[in-house]
Amino acid sequence: MWQNSVDYLTYDLFHLEGHLGEAINFFIYDTVKIWFLLLTIIFAVSFLRTWFNTEYVRAHLQGKPALYGHAAAAAFGIITPFCSCSAIPLFLGFIQARIPLGVTFSYLISAPMNNEIAIAMLFGLFGWKVTAIYIGFGLLVAIIGGWVIGRLNLDKEILMDVKPIETQLQANLVKQSFKERSKEAWDYTFDIFKKIYLYVLVGVGVGAWIHGYIPTDFIAQYTGEGNPFAVIIAVIMGIPMYSNAAGVMPLVEVLTGKGMLLGTALSFMMAVTALSLPEALILKKIISLKLIGIFFAIVGSGIIAIGYLFNFIL
Repeated sequence: MWQNSVDYLTYDLFHLEGHLGEAINFFIYDTVKIWFLLLTIIFAVSFLRTWFNTEYVRAHLQGKPALYGHAAAAAFGIITPFCSCSAIPLFLGFIQARIPLGVTFSYLISAPMNNEIAIAMLFGLFGWKVTAIYIGFGLLVAIIGGWVIGRLNLDKEILMDVKPIETQLQANLVKQSFKERSKEAWDYTFDIFKKIYLYVLVGVGVGAWIHGYIPTDFIAQYTGEGNPFAVIIAVIMGIPMYSNAAGVMPLVEVLTGKGMLLGTALSFMMAVTALSLPEALILKKIISLKLIGIFFAIVGSGIIAIGYLFNFIL
């Protein structure tokens, strides 16, 4: 419904067409969507924290094998239909709940790459075999990427002051009224939103420009079947772009029709959905450039490896 409203505003009311119309449409739709998700998810997590002891979650994860939390977070990403930027509010919520950093990154990698929309569209376009391989490889990148980040002990690279609610304070909060809980959650949510909303504007603005003005022929020209570096080039081209799985899947179909190998096309799709420049611009307010660089390097390397494996297998 929101997309229909934006379409009416862009194309019918203001009569915008062509590349400019696509870019403006994309910018309005995604900016409001991400702002809404930021406010809703951070408020929900903040409100629930007044009821529950988040130490239980941490204790549950600490009592399990090292990869358990990463696998659970990656699997959870499948059922959340978020793009790379839309997944950030829940990523923030995990940090707020004091979930281990590596586990939160397993979710941040998996959510845009492996969500159910991508899976359904892949199945419809390429069949169950390609879909199964894609899911398996996507989960593998999310699990290993989060595990590696967790092993590097990078918690000090979190820039935003996300104060945990201590256990003793939580015992007192049980006595709060609904109104008091809501006010506390809203104050915290608005404080975070003020720190990040401009980064969302800039990030989505960059993504909208690329979405409206970069043609598919330009991409296919440098990533065709005869180029041994096609997967690497496809990933490098995909990172500055920004789209969700539903938006980039038709592009994948067009690129394969223009001669791009399927593994190359899927690695391009993974880079667009899981590693976008707008995502980096938003994350810059939350985590350090060092951690963003490590995140992009680990996931990018995994995507490149998967692209070559896909081309070899298929």
